[in-house]
Amino acid sequence: MSDFYQNGIITNLHNLRVQDTESLEKELLAFSKVRPMGLVLPSLYSELLSPALSKIVDELTQVKYLSQIVIGLDRATKYEYKDAINYFAKLPQDHVILWNDGPRLKALDKKLQRMKIAPQEMGKGRNVWYCFGYILASSKVESVALHDCDIVTYTRDMLARLIYPVANPDFNYQFCKGYYSRVSKDKINGRVCRLLVTPLIRSLMKMFPANEYLEYLNSYRYALSGEFSLRTDVLNDIRIPSDWGLEIGVLSEMNRNYANNRICQVDIADKYDHKHQDLSEADASKGLSKMSIDISKSIFRKLATTGLVFNNEAFRSIKATYFRTALDFVETYNNDAKMNGLNFDIHAEEKAVELFAENIMNAGLHFLEHPMETPFIPSWTRVNSALPELREEILEAVKKDMEEFS
Repeated sequence: MSDFYQNGIITNLHNLRVQDTESLEKELLAFSKVRPMGLVLPSLYSELLSPALSKIVDELTQVKYLSQIVIGLDRATKYEYKDAINYFAKLPQDHVILWNDGPRLKALDKKLQRMKIAPQEMGKGRNVWYCFGYILASSKVESVALHDCDIVTYTRDMLARLIYPVANPDFNYQFCKGYYSRVSKDKINGRVCRLLVTPLIRSLMKMFPANEYLEYLNSYRYALSGEFSLRTDVLNDIRIPSDWGLEIGVLSEMNRNYANNRICQVDIADKYDHKHQDLSEADASKGLSKMSIDISKSIFRKLATTGLVFNNEAFRSIKATYFRTALDFVETYNNDAKMNGLNFDIHAEEKAVELFAENIMNAGLHFLEHPMETPFIPSWTRVNSALPELREEILEAVKKDMEEFS
């Protein structure tokens, strides 16, 4: 059943099941004449070997309203980059592939390193940042969507619904976040959002009542979704983390730069499934364990910028409040799963909560011990100020790579 409910302080755009994909796409095609649209696809080479990306590309071949697709390719050799060019060749839209491991883009990265304005960590955040830079440099689109390349349940309806709020010239939104149900096969997924982010936010709201930022974060139905869209002028000033805090970091930046009435979230799918990460209990540098630390640090950093003061005692209280709140959520999700005929492993869920509680403390200690850490990649406005020629150099590097290996 669709709902009309508007909870929180940002707009919810629902799927009321009365508009089909073809009608949406017809409108988007008309919008594209006055507001050209693009798509960013951050990808590892390994994802080209999966059936998920193959289906995504097949769906995108039917999309007529996109003017540009920018694919950021990580962890690819020369031969794999050439293979990627052939792989995406079926896309009818104007598209380019950023070979992030290639000598030309690496040379530009070294140039940024010398100026101390380059991304410090490899990963999705870095990949997305360079793709945004290319979008700005090429100046071909005014609205852009981004989604992951491992979505098993992908349909082109997802993209249409995701980009519509920032593509419609009659709408005032600068940013739109996608949300969906994380149910696949016979169980509830989305452990990090269910068991870390939501209970952590609710715990912090108990400790720091009437905090506008926490109320804002709590308004998102799925804060960790990798799918969002925005107007391209947003890209100039946005500062994003290069680690697993990307999704929370983007939300924080939108909260810093724009009023709530310029931000919305949209229902893009009834069911959503993608590649799952291991919990990685034994190694905090991998999987959901690293993700939980990075996300917690991202939230603590943002709260510190609002004037909140943290110390060891505060983090002990946060951990204790979180642990009790998260265990209550486990019971709630167990009831929800049973009523819907889904499997639910209480032991595995509570093990995840125990790990996340430990990692909240670890994130807090890291925050206290590294007060001078610079967690964000500099904005493209700063990069353009330091190296005005870089945008043209990115365009030229990508063009030469594509020509050489096509």
